[in-house]
Amino acid sequence: MSVLEAVEAEAGRHGGGRVLKIGLKIGEWSGVDPEALRFCFEALAAGNETAAPAPLLEIDFRPRQNRCPSCGAVFSLKDFEIECPECHAEVTEPVSGNELEVAFIELEESDSG
Repeated sequence: MSVLEAVEAEAGRHGGGRVLKIGLKIGEWSGVDPEALRFCFEALAAGNETAAPAPLLEIDFRPRQNRCPSCGAVFSLKDFEIECPECHAEVTEPVSGNELEVAFIELEESDSG
């Protein structure tokens, strides 16, 4: 519901055109199941009372990745192992996988103008 509210508010700031597509970035460790979100989104969008078709939802699933500050390697985490696979440094930094954000909104062009 909060995704739809945020998108509607943003669309209103840009002339209120119909929302055609919503792009989301969802990280592996965000605590959000992409398929559950898709199901709920489609149910909420289908329940709207307008005649307009529901917007499409595009989900960019982001795996958890870390970067090694020693050698610069970026790697996917497996089994919560944060050690760098290249230089074996024990301390690495997260760079992706926690995202939960609206990446883009595609609006229908208005005919006024």
